[in-house]
Amino acid sequence: MLEALRALRTDDTLLEARGLTKSFPVKSGVFGRTRGELRAVDGIDLSVRKGETLGLVGESGCGKTTLGRTLLRLVEPSEGSIRFEGEDITHLPQEPMRRLRRQMQMIFQDPYSSLNPRMRVGPMIEEGMLVHGLGNRLERKNRVAELLEVVGLRPEAARKYPHEFSGGQRQRIGIARALALLPKLVIADEPVSALDVSIQAQILNLMMDLQSSYGLTYLLISHDLRVVEHMSDRVCVMYLGRIVETAPSASLYTEPRHPYTQALLAAAPVPDPTRKTSVNEVRGDVPSPLAPPSGCSFHPRCPHRMEICDQRAPSLREVAQEHRAACYLYSESKGGL
Repeated sequence: MLEALRALRTDDTLLEARGLTKSFPVKSGVFGRTRGELRAVDGIDLSVRKGETLGLVGESGCGKTTLGRTLLRLVEPSEGSIRFEGEDITHLPQEPMRRLRRQMQMIFQDPYSSLNPRMRVGPMIEEGMLVHGLGNRLERKNRVAELLEVVGLRPEAARKYPHEFSGGQRQRIGIARALALLPKLVIADEPVSALDVSIQAQILNLMMDLQSSYGLTYLLISHDLRVVEHMSDRVCVMYLGRIVETAPSASLYTEPRHPYTQALLAAAPVPDPTRKTSVNEVRGDVPSPLAPPSGCSFHPRCPHRMEICDQRAPSLREVAQEHRAACYLYSESKGGL
């Protein structure tokens, strides 16, 4: 199974976005007049290959969750296009989109709020099968029991309510619900950030086992660099609504090229009380997305700032094999700082 998945990763694209933008109007005053717009996602190009885990990392508020929801069209894009298995789904009507969602599921961040407290676990997992008319009552019941065992819970859990479970068990239920329709793509939005550290590794390892067993493709959204490194084949780094670097996981963690990525890695906590502050650690506050800086959005905090940086936004440029960075430190003739 793993060998087959690795073969698929080389050339098959499952999900693709081009120029994807999501803007929200900003209103104020008694009459709610629009006084501007917030570009949570700003012209993003993205591709997810079949069978891989693509990590999406960045500081809180950079637009990661909005991007994930826009890719599934849980919120509608303002501009750009989304293709799933080669089909343009950007403006797909409601009914065809509903059918397509069998193939695209989401694991939400907070297992305490993403599960309906008034529903028992069994009907909650079964709900998607009912909506799509899959199987009879007995087949659905057996499927629920099978999914609960797959995620490490006893079949008897189907008769209980969410409040009877711990946070880690609730996230297992959320994973079982996402797998009920045998999707091809799962977008996992901070799947372990609300859990104790002792439980996080269990959930991540479970997700990796399920990927191998079911041939899943993951888009993993997280602000935790350790989580992304543990699971991802490739990583995209996001800052103020834009992707500033993308690379294979090993390449990005050993040779980060964009100053923002270098700053994120330098700021990651390490168990060394004698460690001194790195010159690459990010300084200053994230600019307001309501009034982003001109040019490169990172230039007010960048230690390598040049004159051109506040004049024109750099495009993603290949700086090494499968490694791209949006930074003027790189030109056609050189590939490093």
